[in-house]
Amino acid sequence: MTDDRIHLNLFTMNAVEHVTTGLWTLPEDESHRYADTDYWVDVARTAERGGFDAVFFADVRGVYDVFEGDRETAVRKAVQTPSNEPATLVPSMAQATDRIGFAVTRSTTYHHPYQLAREFSTLDHVTDGRVAFNVVTSYLESAAENLGLDERMDRQERYDRADEFMDVCYALWEDSWEDDAVVVDREAGVYTDPAKVHRIDHEGERFSVPGPHGSEPSPQRTPFVYQAGSSDRGRRFAARHAEAVFVSHPTETGVREYADDMRGRVADRGRDPDDLLVFPGIVPIVGETSEAAEETFECYREAVDVEATLALLSGFFDMDLSELDPDDRIEHIETDAIQGAIDAFTKADPDREWTVGEVARFAGIGSTSPIVVGSPAEVADELERWHREVGVDGFNVKEVVRPGTLEDFVDLVVPELRERGLLPEAPGEGDDPDDGGTLRERLTGRSGPPEGHPGHRER
Repeated sequence: MTDDRIHLNLFTMNAVEHVTTGLWTLPEDESHRYADTDYWVDVARTAERGGFDAVFFADVRGVYDVFEGDRETAVRKAVQTPSNEPATLVPSMAQATDRIGFAVTRSTTYHHPYQLAREFSTLDHVTDGRVAFNVVTSYLESAAENLGLDERMDRQERYDRADEFMDVCYALWEDSWEDDAVVVDREAGVYTDPAKVHRIDHEGERFSVPGPHGSEPSPQRTPFVYQAGSSDRGRRFAARHAEAVFVSHPTETGVREYADDMRGRVADRGRDPDDLLVFPGIVPIVGETSEAAEETFECYREAVDVEATLALLSGFFDMDLSELDPDDRIEHIETDAIQGAIDAFTKADPDREWTVGEVARFAGIGSTSPIVVGSPAEVADELERWHREVGVDGFNVKEVVRPGTLEDFVDLVVPELRERGLLPEAPGEGDDPDDGGTLRERLTGRSGPPEGHPGHRER
């Protein structure tokens, strides 16, 4: 934990539903507006008003077709389908805001590093340095098939590719253009000094990239790096590359174990463990009173679509849950899909055994993250406790109804957190030293990746 400030991301997806199933059927939910730019601009403005650091966009390649062996349930019930690419929303949201950042999920499995580096440099330019890269390696078999592969790469190969992929990106972002390469000398007719633009000459096992980078240095050069690896290989990757990690566990025990393990791994790599920010997922359900919040929670629980939840989790686990009885216990397996999802229900709490039915009912609201229900003060109390006692740096706030979850949180919980000095004042109010700057500067106070990080360069 780096300071006494709680950092907040809105964890969302450019889709009808993200990690809560069935709630799109409620009349107050506006998830059907996911393809409306005005909707996302309003979301960005609301999150910025609430002191959020970023809108964090999840993404997925492929369709959830593990449950019952086909895609029918996922398509019928809007299980992350339909969905749109998230990065295209960012320029409009950035234009309408001043300080909030945007974390964009991209897969190193299905992109080329030269093209991705250029796209993120562009986003960093148009947002004035407010972009982050959530590095994933993709887990759905259907994605591999749609993108020209016979089958999904195994985890080891995906992460080996991702390691080299990131090395190429760092070289392009950090080493290719010197800070003063662009001179814009109209009299001499020289826009850029060629002597200060360099090839990277990367020759690796998977990529051959001579360079130079096609974009001049952006405000951050390397975008702020998020990662959420949960398997041993994924955690090793995160310990090398992540500036912040996102963890989704239903218990405090699981989050604490993950945070301690990741900070230990970061230290083993020669990095300062305090340089790693930890963001657990959280599902806030808040009302004016405790009773009102509980009534809302009960309404949400009744709207959960269990079949849709099982379709989502079947994709996460790479296990067809339709073949199991609701009373069957979830057994631990090693999966090439999302290892953290199966671990959350089999390893996070050694004293708890989850059945298929229990998992389906719990995960229908926020998948594998804890749910906090209560009055504004009660929800703020719980977030502050996690921050101070568990040692997390902030939270990825998961939505239940859209945009109601965000609006309730901003209108009811944020004033409590501001009163306690845990969030900055609203933009333009008070003297907030964190107001403005790049996303990395707001989160860490640094202009670039920390010492010991492979993207670190002396600035």
